[in-house]
Amino acid sequence: MRFGLVGTGPWATMTHGPGLAAGSVREAELVGVWGRDAEKAATLAARLGTTAFDTYDDLLDHVDAVAFAVPPAVQADLALRAARAGKHLLLEKPIAADVEGARALREAVQDAEVASVVFFTDRFVAESRAWFDRVVETGGWQGGWMRWFSSLQEPDNPFGASPWRHERGALWDLGPHALSTLSACLGPIVSVSAFGGRGDLVNLALRHESGALSTATLTQFAPRAAEGYEAAVWGESGLSLMPPRPDSAFPQAFPTAVAELVGAASGDPHPLDVAFGARVVELIADAQAQLDAAASG
Repeated sequence: MRFGLVGTGPWATMTHGPGLAAGSVREAELVGVWGRDAEKAATLAARLGTTAFDTYDDLLDHVDAVAFAVPPAVQADLALRAARAGKHLLLEKPIAADVEGARALREAVQDAEVASVVFFTDRFVAESRAWFDRVVETGGWQGGWMRWFSSLQEPDNPFGASPWRHERGALWDLGPHALSTLSACLGPIVSVSAFGGRGDLVNLALRHESGALSTATLTQFAPRAAEGYEAAVWGESGLSLMPPRPDSAFPQAFPTAVAELVGAASGDPHPLDVAFGARVVELIADAQAQLDAAASG
């Protein structure tokens, strides 16, 4: 499957580009890069040993699938065009910046009958997957939680210059990961209640179809000393903590997502497809509406 990469930012240069160019997925070939900044696209393409395309349409003409590493609102529009052109999609989360964009993309993928995978990172990390499998096999869980405190303001944070992360905050950047991880453990989420704190701090209370309850506490602007990430479930078997991500998590996880998109193109839909991604956006948008109502009232 011939892949094109869209994006030239940190995620594209650190994860998506190397993951596609390494050749670790035998059925996948990186044939080119396109970005909104032509100079950065040329630099990245040279580093990856591939072609920088002058226009997005030219890239689409040469590929079977597109991997996106651009902001949500940009991704939604570009992915819609790719789906309508019959290209398979490897998407970032959230798949769009609003519900309308997410639903339009979901419908375009369904109409075009193309495959889609959303790169919810922990769902593709081998150690995390093994834990998810153990959790589901054990059963009897009554609840769980996630805590993710990052420090976007620190000079060494590679995503610190990302405007959309500053504008949208933890709810839109970290929230999709929380919903994905907790639903993998406790089943589909049917409702969310959101409570805002200082800055972008947010607490989410989630009700799962299984009857379990979970929570997520998220911020992107925590003090460096408070940075950290953990997830856990609890129930009849006690408490089970998600294993920490190994240093090699991202380099291993992205090729796994690439391989599974290739597989989904000739088989059943992937469980983390655009329909799942759209449901996550619906829940996040619901939470945002609650925060906005509380702030204005």
